[in-house]
Amino acid sequence: MEDGKGPHGSVGRIIKYDRVTSLQQQALEQALTVLDNAYNPYSGFSVGATLISADGRLITGTNFENAAYGSTICAERAAVLQANSMGVRHFTGIAIIARGKSRKATTKVTAPCGSCRQVLWELADLWDGTLDVILSTTEKDMIILTSIREIFPLPFGPSQMLEKNDILQYRKTNQPLI
Repeated sequence: MEDGKGPHGSVGRIIKYDRVTSLQQQALEQALTVLDNAYNPYSGFSVGATLISADGRLITGTNFENAAYGSTICAERAAVLQANSMGVRHFTGIAIIARGKSRKATTKVTAPCGSCRQVLWELADLWDGTLDVILSTTEKDMIILTSIREIFPLPFGPSQMLEKNDILQYRKTNQPLI
């Protein structure tokens, strides 16, 4: 199904690879590349994520498992932490690709877990709440384009906790706070 509803009901729409932007294509390619860097000795499940900053930079992350499972860090949050260490907090999108232990081509996309959705919303809410979420199979033959608002309805974030002027001080592009 091209440019149709996704397999998850009304969430997102299926689009072909050539219908995503050039920057989104680059983000998908980088997400696929970093799958090989996943540290996943317990599940064998690899996830690659690439954030697209508002100024066009691509920042990757991959999952890092831990014997104490609660200490595992998902690829999406690893990318956010990497971006934050660079002083970047404004994003237009995130591309995500995952594969299982068999390393075979995937037939289904993998969406962010609840914790990752919350962290992605935290940053989107600092700006205007807009963040594209591009989910893809390893062969990029199924791509679902959705948004953080669509996959995380009724979110809780900075706009509920802080006054507008307080939010502004936490916005960053690439400059540290003074």
